[in-house]
Amino acid sequence: MTEAEKRIGHQFKNKALLERALTHSSYANEYGLENNERLEFLGDSVLGMITGEYLFEKLPKSHEGSLTKLRASLVCEQSLFEIAKKIGLPDFVLLGRGELQGGGKMRPSVISDAFEALLAAIYLDSGFDTAKKWLLEHMQDAFADALSGQRNRDYKTELQEIIQSDHRGHISYRVASESGPDHNKYFNVEVLLDKKVIGRAGGRSKKEAEQSAAKSALEDL
Repeated sequence: MTEAEKRIGHQFKNKALLERALTHSSYANEYGLENNERLEFLGDSVLGMITGEYLFEKLPKSHEGSLTKLRASLVCEQSLFEIAKKIGLPDFVLLGRGELQGGGKMRPSVISDAFEALLAAIYLDSGFDTAKKWLLEHMQDAFADALSGQRNRDYKTELQEIIQSDHRGHISYRVASESGPDHNKYFNVEVLLDKKVIGRAGGRSKKEAEQSAAKSALEDL
């Protein structure tokens, strides 16, 4: 089993599928290989089917509009990017020199597309049930948030609205520190009311850390 397979959590019978799923068009163009765009197309459908079925079964009283909104939040670019980082996918995506130098390994669009391509590769390699089991395992935290009603909460907006309604002052965010390599950064963010820190939290992206910091501030308030 290769290092990529260990990190991803699936051993491929057809290794060529894994290689293709990890091959960005910029790398494919440089080396005359097949890129992952067709797999990404298929993976998008597999992803939609699995998440749709899961929500349909778990939320029998939810109407179509609510289910659609929840599924969109689960399969959006940023959501897939965060899941992909947790399994170390950016470490294995093959990028051309220009894309690599431009920070492609931490570009949500590049990595989320690779995640969908990887899902399709697992589906083609081992069938729908295996792909479903793999995806549900790696999306369990996101699904838990969805079922608890936390998935669509925008803590930054909620905090802003509370502060504005009470005329308390101005909300701002700042990165207190960051750590880790460029492809796997961790940000610690503070939320300030005027110049006073009212919340702190961390995350794998500034956006995630800001939302967590706003949630911390709301809980204190």
